[in-house]
Amino acid sequence: MITDTEVRVKGVQILSQYLGDIEMERFIALIQREPFDYTQWRQHIDIDESIDAISKKAMLLRNKEMRDA
Repeated sequence: MITDTEVRVKGVQILSQYLGDIEMERFIALIQREPFDYTQWRQHIDIDESIDAISKKAMLLRNKEMRDA
């Protein structure tokens, strides 16, 4: 098992690689700022989808939850 610090470092590296530095920071800010059930969200992701398609689905889900609140 790796340490929490190693998980954070690897997570940031992966996000940066796939999203770029600015979008990675936006993603982290969004996660920290809003209540978010990652497990529920992750169950609805199709692994074959592009990052853009996944992002659009996440935004739609977030907007729906905000309207329902």
